[in-house]
Amino acid sequence: MTTNPESDRSVGIIGAGRIGQAMAGIARRAGRQVVIANSRGPQTLTSVVDALGDGVSAGTPSDAAAADIVVLAVPWPRVSQAVDGLRWDGRIVIDPTNDFDPSDLDGRTSSEVVADLVAPARVVKGANTLGAGVLGSDPHEAGGQRVIFVSGDDGDAKAEVATLFEQAGFFVVDLGGLREGARMQQVRAPLAGHNLIRLP
Repeated sequence: MTTNPESDRSVGIIGAGRIGQAMAGIARRAGRQVVIANSRGPQTLTSVVDALGDGVSAGTPSDAAAADIVVLAVPWPRVSQAVDGLRWDGRIVIDPTNDFDPSDLDGRTSSEVVADLVAPARVVKGANTLGAGVLGSDPHEAGGQRVIFVSGDDGDAKAEVATLFEQAGFFVVDLGGLREGARMQQVRAPLAGHNLIRLP
């Protein structure tokens, strides 16, 4: 996949649970500066930041949302509240969330809902097919690279997210647009839960 030469984009993470911490580790492996936030305030993240190491700082959700690339790493029921009131102009948002009961979405994917909530940000679905433990581990496995999937409607945004994952050691597969790609990635979809390795 063609990657964007701009590889110095900062990463903000809203949500400091297992997925948020895994994504912070990925961003650090890619050499990015990271701001991680939760709903309880930066003072509650001292141990998390210490464990993640240099290059990671604690901030507010507004601080995290000011980064170039923002990861929305909160449970699906909390997504709307987590993004409310934040500024999304010019941002790329990585959406690793999963709605475990999509019956309330009227046939839409959860990522389409997220895209509406964070407009005019450009949303890229990714990092939601693997559990946090696998996602956060070294992507070089069995002599190959762990596969990670992305989908989105903005080619430049996908390229920037692909660069992030590739610099962290993953092999990126582009699944196309946000709607069709998310349908392949979401819970109980064909690609969900599979730890795929690309061999040389």
